[in-house]
Amino acid sequence: MSQTHAPAPPSWQEDVFTALKKYDVRQIAYVPDAGHSHTLREARRDPAIHDVVLTTEEEGVAVTAGAWLGGQRAVLLMQSSGVGNCVNMLSLPAMCRFPFLTLVTMRGEYAEFNPWQGPMGRTTRQALELMGVTVLRADRPEEVAETVEAALDAVFGAGGRVAVLLGQKLIGRKKWERD
Repeated sequence: MSQTHAPAPPSWQEDVFTALKKYDVRQIAYVPDAGHSHTLREARRDPAIHDVVLTTEEEGVAVTAGAWLGGQRAVLLMQSSGVGNCVNMLSLPAMCRFPFLTLVTMRGEYAEFNPWQGPMGRTTRQALELMGVTVLRADRPEEVAETVEAALDAVFGAGGRVAVLLGQKLIGRKKWERD
């Protein structure tokens, strides 16, 4: 009887989950995304983390605020296309001074096959900055751990509102699959 094992995740994906555990993140809100798949799988396996599947990304802004009010740390995971859905809701952490962290896998960049991803991918940083969110970015695997930990320090140590953009090259080329 043979066992099949999932391939090992890229080291940067391990680094993300390790950092979230190190900083005692207890809730992860997300719309399913392949770029965050390792973190999501590990969160579902970890009894100390409550994973919250969202209908739309802006719900995750409220989840992170509610978690903070309830004494827990939370993070919102999404693709860059979801940032556009959150713009109005980002006024909640800004006006109420809640700490806020989102990890954003980028689309509309490197070797993008879907033209619908382009407009938001090109304006993700600006949309977040216009709403008062500090933007950090990691494009190489060796940058991810340090960047995510710096964001966690800024959010949960200093009460900031931070987004970490995870460049599309980290995830690799996506291909349109046709039957």
